[in-house]
Amino acid sequence: MSMKVLLVDDHALFRDGIASLLAAWGIEVVGQASDGLEALQKARALHPDLVLMDVKMPRCNGLEATRLIKAEMPQVKIVMLTVSDEEQDLCEAIKAGAQGYLLKNLRGEEFVEMLAGISRGEAPISPILASKVLDEFARSAKAAVLRSHKDELSEREKQVLRLIAQGSTNKNIAASLYVSEHTVRYHIKNILAKLHLRNRAHAAAYAAQQGLAGNSSF
Repeated sequence: MSMKVLLVDDHALFRDGIASLLAAWGIEVVGQASDGLEALQKARALHPDLVLMDVKMPRCNGLEATRLIKAEMPQVKIVMLTVSDEEQDLCEAIKAGAQGYLLKNLRGEEFVEMLAGISRGEAPISPILASKVLDEFARSAKAAVLRSHKDELSEREKQVLRLIAQGSTNKNIAASLYVSEHTVRYHIKNILAKLHLRNRAHAAAYAAQQGLAGNSSF
């Protein structure tokens, strides 16, 4: 997996552990930072493909750092890696531009597999957290707008959205529907456009809100 990663966490021992794990899987860690301001400086200097960002840090937390980095370098992908499962942190991270939100209790292999999905256009987010993103939509007028566009989806797009809600990767969706991953990415692009969603994480959240994860009907 060809990807340059910047690690941002205020615990040096944790950073070293993640760096060793990623190195074992052939992922290059180009730098480390202990707070959000240092992360911004390192991102400017190192031009990483991906930033793994903690939420709770001194001086400048991960949410503010995400806003700062995305404002200057929108092409840089940021995934929160944290112990915080608080709804407010999750929603603020997505609003700030984070492509994903992972908890630190993931198994190593599962963690690396989710990171691999980023290069395929997937947004790594724990399924248990998707419902929390939903609550934010439910409290906004946008949720009503999204529901009004549901019927615009084709049957195939509804199938893809249902599988997203169940936590399937693009590879698994392709296998389930007997299509290519390119076709899956095409359907996801159409789903996002029709539902006026920003990314796959929002699509997973919307799908969970509609109760698709456990239902065969849309």
